Amino acid sequence: MAAVNVLHTAVSTGNLSRQDMLLWINSTLHLTYTKVEQMCSAAAYCQFMHMMFPGCLLLKKVKFNAKHEHEFIANFKILQLAFKKTGVDKTAPVDRLIKGRFQDNFEFLQWFKKLFDANFDGRDYDPVASRGGQASPAGAAQSVGAPRRTTATTSARVAPASKTTPSSGAVKSVFRCFFFFFFCYYFLYVFCFNFFLFLKLKWKF
Repeated sequence: MAAVNVLHTAVSTGNLSRQDMLLWINSTLHLTYTKVEQMCSAAAYCQFMHMMFPGCLLLKKVKFNAKHEHEFIANFKILQLAFKKTGVDKTAPVDRLIKGRFQDNFEFLQWFKKLFDANFDGRDYDPVASRGGQASPAGAAQSVGAPRRTTATTSARVAPASKTTPSSGAVKSVFRCFFFFFFCYYFLYVFCFNFFLFLKLKWKF
């Protein structure tokens, strides 16, 4: 089960583009990743290790629906233990990877792809069945920071609308005032009409 270690540098030849990397990830593990940054959850790395070295980790412990940094860290701990168990001479820069930045995750992914090519023997593997049907969320890598900006923007847009929309209590108050003034006007009109009618009749007599 000992792994064949690989060396990766910035000038390594044969590196794939980000589109090619995503195609490899999605086609191999039957996922729907749209960004390299989504690898920050480490779930895919754990399954690739499970694919290369069966028994090196318990895939059921991996959180494929991880959305927060503490969940990413838990997955990376599982990955690092699998590295140690199989003799992979690499320490994942967890503090940088969990931030979901492209460059850090792309460099680590390039190295991992070379590790995979050097160690996978081509055996049959059902990725969906192996992870129990779990699928990593499409926006996992954006959970750090991005959703907060979206929520704040949405709140800012909704708040003014709530101020301009009259409440049921305000509507009732308007109707009460309207009926009150209407009643007063009607009462004054009837009073004046009867008063002038009375004067007219009295004048005749």
